[in-house]
Amino acid sequence: MDTMTASQTTSFEMDGKTIELRTGRMAKQASGACEVYCGDTMLLVTATASKSAREGIDFFPLLVDYEEKLYAVGRVPGSFGRREGKAPDKAILTSRLIDRPVRPLFEEGYRNDVQIVATAMSADQENPTDVLAMLGASAALELAGLPFKGPIGAVRVGRINGKLIANPTYEQLDESDLDLVVSGTATSIMMVEAGCKFISERDMLAAIDFGHNWIKKQVEIIKNFARANGAPKKEFAAPEENTELKELIKATATEKLKASMNGVTDKAVRNKFIDEVHADVKAAIAALGPDHPLASVSSGKMKEYVELHEADLMRAQVLDTGLRADGRRCEEIRPITVEVGVLPRTHGTGLFTRGTTQVLSIATLGIGSDAQRLDSIDPQTEKRYMHHYNFPAFSVGEVRPSRGPGRREIGHGALAERALIPVLPTQEQFPYTIRVVSEVLESNGSTSMASTCGSSLALANAGVPISATVGGIAMGLILEGDRFAVLSDIQGLEDFLGDMDFKVTGTKDGITAMQMDIKIEGISLAIMSVALDQAKRGRMHIIEKMEAVMPSPNKELSQWAPRILTIQIDPEDIGTVIGPGGKMIRRIIEETGATIDIEDSGIVLIGSVEGAGGEAARDWILRLVKRIEVGGVYEGRVTRIIPMGCFVEVLPGKEGMVHISQLENRRVEKVEDVVAIGQKVVVKVREVDERNRVNLTMKGVTDEEKAEFGIAPTPASAGAATDSEG
Repeated sequence: MDTMTASQTTSFEMDGKTIELRTGRMAKQASGACEVYCGDTMLLVTATASKSAREGIDFFPLLVDYEEKLYAVGRVPGSFGRREGKAPDKAILTSRLIDRPVRPLFEEGYRNDVQIVATAMSADQENPTDVLAMLGASAALELAGLPFKGPIGAVRVGRINGKLIANPTYEQLDESDLDLVVSGTATSIMMVEAGCKFISERDMLAAIDFGHNWIKKQVEIIKNFARANGAPKKEFAAPEENTELKELIKATATEKLKASMNGVTDKAVRNKFIDEVHADVKAAIAALGPDHPLASVSSGKMKEYVELHEADLMRAQVLDTGLRADGRRCEEIRPITVEVGVLPRTHGTGLFTRGTTQVLSIATLGIGSDAQRLDSIDPQTEKRYMHHYNFPAFSVGEVRPSRGPGRREIGHGALAERALIPVLPTQEQFPYTIRVVSEVLESNGSTSMASTCGSSLALANAGVPISATVGGIAMGLILEGDRFAVLSDIQGLEDFLGDMDFKVTGTKDGITAMQMDIKIEGISLAIMSVALDQAKRGRMHIIEKMEAVMPSPNKELSQWAPRILTIQIDPEDIGTVIGPGGKMIRRIIEETGATIDIEDSGIVLIGSVEGAGGEAARDWILRLVKRIEVGGVYEGRVTRIIPMGCFVEVLPGKEGMVHISQLENRRVEKVEDVVAIGQKVVVKVREVDERNRVNLTMKGVTDEEKAEFGIAPTPASAGAATDSEG
């Protein structure tokens, strides 16, 4: 398995793909650096730690950045400055993938700044870079010798025709009904991220187990790699516990903390209890006198110890009584309220309320040109379905400036987006670009799952023919030794003080997306099995509530949504429709009010809120691309007159000539005696010569054919003369 060629290089095989780790050549001033290779894809991953701890903080300051360089695929950035700018969503999501399994494995109390930077320097657009970046981060941390209880492994799992594949290529993922990323240690699962097409709980567990078997091999390889490069773990002594502060809080705060968990469902009421607890503890410390050792304890440290005691009480209550802080049993879901069509002028809305978590999702339908263009190193170049998640400060009763979406918002939006993709119609079935925005109006846990439910409702309300209702639920965990409890529909307190946030979305037929994060050193497949089964029961309950209000998608689109007409033209005619410098297509858009998208295949998408405008644009385009047929009769407009005849535009942009001898069934001395510029006439095609010139006649057109175009018949006197030139 492990073919060590030198102390600085190791390689191993994964389902026919060779992955190579290398160190000692690049970025030697970082605490740890690793180059990761697979095919022609290469990433440099570094881990750097500050020399000393940051004082006065109660969190681990870990910063993870995944960076894509467009030189990796031989492309110049499309921005005005021609350099990489704001990180694309894919880069942010990959940064989160690295962060989530790594953060819980650092020693408790470690406060040195740590930065992991993964840079994609070469991309073959065949092998995805995200799992390679995760693997490189694990190796870099081991090489740095930081107080990290790893290493971790990371595997993407696909499934084609029932067969599981490790680290599938982009091409294989297109065929796969599963896209699962698993990360963990040799003994436990740390993180799961999945998008799939109605996978059963049993099949999902089998895929996770398959991935974990590969993780075990990766962990051993990284350990040997670090050992061969002389990277011993640095000593770290966690700060000693302040037992005196702990006992004071226990004596002062226990009763009110218990009261805050005695069936309290109102978040504001619970927060009032917590504020009183903080005030009581401060007063108790002040009563000890200014010379007492606890007098110097910071407010942040005091709050940290209060939270630890609160966590102990909450966890013991759940494990001992089966009752949660708001009075629910472990499997009980908060009351659900569902509304649709809330906003009058939008295309579709869904308001989903679960307990004191509320999300309003709004669906907007657009045409093909509204699709998001992607400027990244991945093969995907555009998205026709987008989900955006917004988390304003008022949703948690806070004051905070709005500065655009952060990493959390982008991650939550991506999860809800992934959850809905399997039920969306194909572009051929529904040629719209779809955007859903989920506005969090109240937050008390599980807003991403409320966004999933709200999005499903909004799409159905907009008339998008989704194949099934998608529901989502967030599961929590309390684990103490061999005792554990899995919690359905966790609220904020349980997310904050619990051990797991396990989100599962799906339909009645199976899972569509999944995301698991934990705060402990991993969980077993047995616990995951319990959580998945419990999540399925919760999901069915939620979908039942949703379908009671919105049993199926609306048959008709909103009156405010654009109507899209689709026609197919010969790709050779695209230039005709566009016209020189876009002149023709601009004219159609200006005169009809429609929007027009033309694909390279010749598919034309015509959008308009007013149906008449779209139909007018469609008819115009069909006339433009219509072939002139010999013997065909057309209504045209005289555009030019010359001594030997006149030119008639028979189709948009296509002219033919009527010779003076073909104007009437008599000898004509002067063309102007018969026609004038701008006059509408009915003509028949005599021939199209080898130079594609169209020769027309007005003589062979019958009165009946003229009448079809609303043209008056030829006066009898005009046709009495003999045809001089036949």
